[in-house]
Order: sequence, then C-alpha cells, then structure tokens
Amino acid sequence: MGLEGLELIKRGKVRDMYRTEAGILMVATDRISAYDVVLPTPIPNKGAVLTGLSAHWFAETRDIVRNHLITTNADDFPPEAKRHAERLRGRSMLVRPAEVVPIECVARGYLSGSAWKEYRATGAVCGIALPGGLRESDRLPEPVFTPATKAEAGHDENVPFERACEIAGRETMETLRRDTLALYAFASERAEARGILIADTKFEFGSAGGEIILVDEALTPDSSRFWPAAEYAPGTAQPSFDKQYVRDWLDSTGWDHTPPGPELPDEVVARTREKYVEAYERLSGRRFAEWLGE
Repeated sequence: MGLEGLELIKRGKVRDMYRTEAGILMVATDRISAYDVVLPTPIPNKGAVLTGLSAHWFAETRDIVRNHLITTNADDFPPEAKRHAERLRGRSMLVRPAEVVPIECVARGYLSGSAWKEYRATGAVCGIALPGGLRESDRLPEPVFTPATKAEAGHDENVPFERACEIAGRETMETLRRDTLALYAFASERAEARGILIADTKFEFGSAGGEIILVDEALTPDSSRFWPAAEYAPGTAQPSFDKQYVRDWLDSTGWDHTPPGPELPDEVVARTREKYVEAYERLSGRRFAEWLGE
C-alpha cells in the first residue's frame, strides 16, 4: 500500500510501516503469507481483522504489559497520514517507536505445529522435557515458553532459553518469559470462555523509554493458533480459525513451498475471510461491521 507523502521504512510480508512526526504508522494489508511466501491473492478485510484484534488485546492486557499503541483512530493521525484516513481506517495503528528485541516469544498450551514435530523426535520442546505418551494437540500440563530467533527471510528457529539469553540478555529474557506466560494465561482464559482455544501464540517485545513493551500485533489469527473449543479432539490436527486452512489447501495442490505461490480460488478466499472475521467477533465480542465503522 503506497501512501504519498509518507516515508516507507519497512515492508513486511503483511505490514507496511511508515515514519510520521507522531510515531510509526503500522498498516496491515490484506496480503497473506504461507510457508514464508506471500501469496498473490489477498484476503479481503484481513488487515482490518488483524488491527482490530490487536487493538482489542492491547486494551485488555495493558495492565499486564504496556504496549506501543497510541491510537487506531485515523482522524487522530498526524496530518501527513490523516490525508489518507479513508484508506487507513480500520487497518492501521499509530505506535511508539521501539528497539525490537530479536527474539520471537512463543507461549504454547497445546502440543501442535513445530512443537509436535520436535516432541516426536526428542521428547522435548526447546530443551524443555515433556511427559511421555503425549498425542498431537494434547493440552500440556502447563504452558511453556519457547523462544525463537527472528529470521528476516526463511523460517524462525526454535532455540533453548539459554541460547535466547545469549542473544538478548538474561535479565531481558527472564522478563519476556514472565510477561509472555502472563499474557497467554490471561488471553487463554478469556478466549476459552468465548469458545476458542489458543493452542499457541507469539509476541514481540521492544524497548522504549527504558521499559520493555509489547509491540507488533497481539493474539491474531496470523500470530496464533486458534481452535474451536466445541470441536477439540486431541490425537490429531484440529480445525482452526487461523491461516492453517490456507496451508492445508496449498498442501493439497502439491505446491513445493517455493515462490511464486499459487493463486487462491474464490471459495478458499471467502472461507478464509469468514474464519478471520469469526475469530474477531468471538474474541472481541463485537460485530466486525462495527469495527469497520459500518
């Protein structure tokens, strides 16, 4: 999304970031990535779902950890961004600049994804020994913190806590482990009451004004594995509200996970949008149309 008069400072797989006089403008596009490849077909309103859910969770968790959000109201953006208010409304956040800690902070309450693969091979996840005999998607005895290195390209790599301490410092990582598990515990309880299990989720943190704050997004379908609680059946993979639906379709095509990705058919686009919107409405307790201002 090009915005005339604004300095683009970073274009990620999903988000574009611009510098303004009042902070960083973070714009969530409708791009979708899978296996670290941006697919050619956008998902309508996806960026608005990511922004709306992040804003919801930033408000809900600010007493646990402060965050970088200044405002999501495009009418309150500085003049150089406000001129694009209609394009930005619902999908953008003005945030405080922060020096990002180069570690992905992952909390896992269930055994799935890369953790399931690692457990089958070693009986542990990121150096944390787990009980024997666990099945795919089993709930863990207690949530675990599994840091990963942040990759500019390719896959992030799970690392033991001690390795994360070598990269970011022990005091910082102790704080991030505590905050990550506290955020996960709070959000998991809230989500389960609304019929969604948060199998795992990742957070990013940064340093601003001498304090550690929560940055980027929080508890969205892109950063989390959301399962419908009513359909939970451990022992196999679970249906989800996240982009696993797209990954499953891609795998059915025989695509080899290298660029370029295939175009998504209309029915996959529509179903993916539906899943994202349902996740927003369940977790926030609001109609998505209200977030869009309709």
